[in-house]
Amino acid sequence: MIGRALALAGGLTGAVGASQFPEFSQQYMQRLGGTVDELARQIDRYEADAEAVDMTLAEYLRQLGAEGSLAQTQAGNMAEDIARHDRLADALATLEGAGPFMRARLASHMGDREIAERAFEVFKPAVPATFEGAVFAGTGFLAGWLGLSLIFGFLARLWATLRAPFRPRRTTRRGYR
Repeated sequence: MIGRALALAGGLTGAVGASQFPEFSQQYMQRLGGTVDELARQIDRYEADAEAVDMTLAEYLRQLGAEGSLAQTQAGNMAEDIARHDRLADALATLEGAGPFMRARLASHMGDREIAERAFEVFKPAVPATFEGAVFAGTGFLAGWLGLSLIFGFLARLWATLRAPFRPRRTTRRGYR
């Protein structure tokens, strides 16, 4: 009885948790788009600086890196910004046309820790009133309920197996088995 109640609680917890995914993924994508836009603006500025001295951006970074430790640090930071922009722009392009179900399948493209933390800071859980929220809630309920049911079933069998050698043997009226 307690196991069933706990499994139900696990199912409800899974339902509430999973139903929040569509909204969180939407907020993540908004933050992702803002970050990509800001990095693109910085890269445009880097390219303008390189163009001002008649160099490509790659040549400019190479030249800047050869000038000393301070300039090397700046060139390294610029290269990291460019690499991050490329990585996040690819993730945004992949996620942009995807609906909530496809975003769940493509969740690996939502792996930027800084963006996820910033999205989570402002995220406010709510009861979803959409079809997608209901499907995610149902899936979360099943996963939570099934997961805890399996764990409790396994523990009950393990307990019965470990306890079996210690049970007294039943005898008939005459004292024989």
